[in-house]
Amino acid sequence: MIPKVIKTEKDYESALARINDLMDVDPGTPEGDELELLVTLVELYEKAKYPIDLPDPVEAIKFRMEQLGLRQKDLIPFIGSRSKVSEVLSRQRPLSIAMIRKLNAGLGLPAEILLREPGAKLAQPLEGVDWERFPLSEMLKRKWLNFQGNLSEARKQAANLISAWAVRLGADALQPALLRQHVRAGSEADSYALAAWRIRVSLLALEQDVPKYPTGTVTPQFVRDLVGLSYLDKGPLLAREYLLKSGIHFVVETHLPHTHLDGAAIKLPDGSPLIAMTLRHDRLDNFWFTLCHELAHVALHFEGEESKAFFDDLDQAEVDTYEKDADQWAAEGLIPRDLWRAAKMEGTPTTRKVLAFAANLRVSPAIPAGRIRKEKGDYKVFSGLIGNKKVRKLFV
Repeated sequence: MIPKVIKTEKDYESALARINDLMDVDPGTPEGDELELLVTLVELYEKAKYPIDLPDPVEAIKFRMEQLGLRQKDLIPFIGSRSKVSEVLSRQRPLSIAMIRKLNAGLGLPAEILLREPGAKLAQPLEGVDWERFPLSEMLKRKWLNFQGNLSEARKQAANLISAWAVRLGADALQPALLRQHVRAGSEADSYALAAWRIRVSLLALEQDVPKYPTGTVTPQFVRDLVGLSYLDKGPLLAREYLLKSGIHFVVETHLPHTHLDGAAIKLPDGSPLIAMTLRHDRLDNFWFTLCHELAHVALHFEGEESKAFFDDLDQAEVDTYEKDADQWAAEGLIPRDLWRAAKMEGTPTTRKVLAFAANLRVSPAIPAGRIRKEKGDYKVFSGLIGNKKVRKLFV
């Protein structure tokens, strides 16, 4: 057989059979070279398909104790007391972040083993974090945290639980002060709830397989093509696919209490953009405007910015230049103003005219209907055109 990269189980079995045939060949011969190459290809396939699990943290600690000739009392400087050492080694007490830091620094145990997260690194300790201010009750209710105890027990372990949960995102994810993050969510927005929601949607995004995002992808033409999908019954789902194939993560996650979010634009640690939506208002007009507004932030405000995030409650009035520019960019992407004026859509056109205008542009009638409602400040008109209760059911 001609050696080639092993991609399927059938290729794998064929390679193993050929290796068996070549086991007795002499090194340095063409058959010996073929054997060496096949063995390498098999090892690569096995490594990818059957990755070796990380060692158990407690077993790793015990192994290092044996290597260094340490007794349990020698772990007191790293774990805290003789009773805590005993509880950790008997698996009655989980490792805290403080213990992990000391074991990593003092005994040289890798962070990825202690945290049981491949490639994990320990971020610098955060100052001034009130861990109990995170919405632990709601986070447990939604099963965001891998914890089986009650709320009282979770509060005692909040720093450990939340740090371990967010470790894949680095230290910035745990900064509830929202440094370098822009919040259009009113003065009562809970910064800790925003931080928790951001961590959640970012972790969901990391599970998505998307191509590398090419800088400058989001343009007015990109958005016009995207908005064209609104003409179809499953437009929001097709929009998600469109974004994912363009290297843009897309996640739907219900907002947390005291955040009042419609959506967010977030730059992930690897630089790729994430559009996250809450579907707080289950309407097609709100979906398409929110989506275009968050894409406006990607197009206008992400270049050259690190750890940038915009949180948007679009019921709030424009609060600064960032939001004003994003609103205008989104409105233009949805329906160019020259077309709007040419069709004389200002004022209150008839339902027939709105439907004809949408059909001519091949967009959902919810988009022009929603624009008229917003511009007039009258949210009673065209209530039958805005696609009420037409979005959330698509993403259940």
